[in-house]
Formats: sequence, structure tokens, C-alpha cells
Amino acid sequence: MGKTKKVGSAGRFGPRYGKKQRKIVAEIEKLQRKRHVCPRCGLPYVKRLSTGIWYCTKCGAKFAGGAYVPFSERKR
Repeated sequence: MGKTKKVGSAGRFGPRYGKKQRKIVAEIEKLQRKRHVCPRCGLPYVKRLSTGIWYCTKCGAKFAGGAYVPFSERKR
């Protein structure tokens, strides 16, 4: 249960909320779940703990970042 061909992970909402909103949610979740590079060790093992809190499973670094991606555009 969950994924569909057109909207990916937002398929869990079924026909509710409209196509555009489901597409936006699917894009954000896809970005959020992809592998991100750790700023400390440089390896792609960063996972999201909660909103704005990121954790590297390899080196144990915990740092603040964006809500959906570890580095917001303003930080760079």
C-alpha cells in the first residue's frame, strides 16, 4: 500500500486533495528520502531524524539543516 505510478508515495492519499498537491508532496518526499552527503565525513549516510534535524549513520554527526533537505540554499 502507498505507491502508485503517477504520484509515487503520495498515492496513499488516494483521490483526495487534488492531483497537483499530491504531486508536490511526492516531489518533496522523494527529495527528503534520497541519500545526502555528510558534511563531516563526506559519505552519503545522512538521514532525517525530525524536522530540520539530520544524522549521519556512519560517523554519528548530528546537525541542523533544512526541513526537507540537510542544506537549505541560504546556508551554502
